[in-house]
Amino acid sequence: MNNSVADILIVEDEQEISELLEENLNALGFRTVAVGDGTGMFAELAQNRYDCILLDIMLPGEDGLSLCRRLRAPGTPYEHTPVIFLTALGELTDRVVGLELGGDDYLPKPFEMRELVARIRALLRRAAAARTDESGPDAKRSSSQCTLWKFGPWRVNTGARHLIDDHDVTIALSAMEFRLLMLFLQHPQQIISREHILEHMADRSDSYDRSIDVQVSRLRAKLRDSGRNPTLIRTMRGDGYMLAVPVEKKEL
Repeated sequence: MNNSVADILIVEDEQEISELLEENLNALGFRTVAVGDGTGMFAELAQNRYDCILLDIMLPGEDGLSLCRRLRAPGTPYEHTPVIFLTALGELTDRVVGLELGGDDYLPKPFEMRELVARIRALLRRAAAARTDESGPDAKRSSSQCTLWKFGPWRVNTGARHLIDDHDVTIALSAMEFRLLMLFLQHPQQIISREHILEHMADRSDSYDRSIDVQVSRLRAKLRDSGRNPTLIRTMRGDGYMLAVPVEKKEL
């Protein structure tokens, strides 16, 4: 994506911060609109398409965490719009909650503008890559060559690209979540290094971005495996991650 035409929606109730963000991002070629609460955010989203949302958590009325949950509701037109939380709540628990509710990144205040811009650009690159995956020739081939994968209480249909639980409830996966899950399914009960995952996810240049941790956290949330001791996708300290259960594969 060309950053010069990227549209950024800023949801921030502190006018000084909002104006500072607009000034700096506009100077770098981004187009910005700023609103002060969730009502303004959804009003803007109903009228215009945005490439990224900068979302404060401590907002008047409905807070940013609740707003993000609504953004991520299946079937909404902004279900996959990148969201970066900007907030004074910088504790680890706050970051984990924000990511598990569907945020793509989390930057505590005060922050350096250079880091924010790097994170925005990283998310825009990933969003562009995901759109290519969904519309390219590989996507067409996969829809006609369906495979059913079983692991733990879950099934994955590669044609439909969604999860199915043991009660036959389906859960949609984003292109990036599907890509990451397939990597784990193809290497069950094996440690996969963060470097290998990063290469697989085509984000090798994101030196400022915690892309792998974010994507794993979001996938765990979809798998209902995001507690203190995940049983499906385990963190192997210093080594990477591992899908800890056996996998069955069946051609459809």
